[in-house]
Amino acid sequence: NMSVIHIAGTNGKGSVSAFLCSILKEAGIRTGMFTSPHLVDFRERICVDGQMISCEEVTKLGNMLLEEDFGTVPTMFDYCLAMALLYYRDRQCQAVVIETGLGGRLDSTNAIGVPEVTVVTKIGYDHMAVLGDTLDKIAAEKAGIIKAGVPVVIAPQESEALAVLQRAAAAKGVRARCVQEKDLQGAKALQPGLLGAYQRENAATAMCAAQVAWTRCRIEKEKMKTVIARGIHRAVWPGRMEILSTEPFLMVDGAHNSNGIHALRTSLEELYPEEKFHFVMGVMADK
Repeated sequence: NMSVIHIAGTNGKGSVSAFLCSILKEAGIRTGMFTSPHLVDFRERICVDGQMISCEEVTKLGNMLLEEDFGTVPTMFDYCLAMALLYYRDRQCQAVVIETGLGGRLDSTNAIGVPEVTVVTKIGYDHMAVLGDTLDKIAAEKAGIIKAGVPVVIAPQESEALAVLQRAAAAKGVRARCVQEKDLQGAKALQPGLLGAYQRENAATAMCAAQVAWTRCRIEKEKMKTVIARGIHRAVWPGRMEILSTEPFLMVDGAHNSNGIHALRTSLEELYPEEKFHFVMGVMADK
C-alpha cells in the first residue's frame, strides 16, 4: 500500500531524494527514504519523515532477516533494502523514495514492484568496471528502472545518455518528462535549501517528479505548487556543500567523480568569486 518513487543515476540521487521527501513531508504524507551509502551513521540509509531508524529496530529487523533461509546468499545491500521495506511497512508509510545502489537494471531495488514514477538523475562516469566504460552503456544500465505504464522524469543529460534514456522510454511505451530550462529557472526561484548551482538541476528534477506523481493523483494544482515550493526551500541533505564552520571557513562535499568535481568547482566560483581555497581530499584509486 505504498506509492514508490524509484531513482537511478550517477550524481544527484541523494539530493533529489532529499528534495522529494521534503516535498512529501510538507504535503503531510508519511514518507520513507532509502539511500546509500551513509555518511556517518548506518541508520541514515533508512529514514521516515527525516528521522533515522532506531538502533533497536536495526537490531530486531537485522537479526530476523539473518535467521531467514532465502535459498541464496543476499548481499549486504539486499539485507538493507529488505530491512527498509519491512520498517516502512511497520511505520505505515504512504510513500517511499527508493534510491538504487548500483546501476538500475540488475539492482535489488528494481525488484520491488511497479513505482508511481521513475527518475533518472545526471549520468556520468562511475563504477565503470561494472556498468561499462561509455556513457551510453552506463545509461542503458540506469534505464533498466524504466517500466511500461510508469512515467519517467529525466534530469539534464549529455546527449548520448539522453538518447539512450529516451529510446528506453519509447520502447516501454512511456513518455519521458525531460527537465527543461523553464524548470531550472522555476526551481532557482524557489531558493533550494541545498547550496550549489547544480542543486537547481536536482531541485527541478524533484519538482517535475512530484508534479508527475501528483497529476496522476489529481491533487489540486495550487496546493501542489505551494507544497512543492516549501519542500524545495526547506530540504536538508548533509555532506553536499555543507558549511560546518564560518570562522574559519570549512565546507565538506561528497563529490566522488568527474561530474561531481566539475559541479563543485562551478558552484564555488559562483558563490565565492575570486576566492582561493585549500582542499583536503580523499580519493579512491579507481577515481
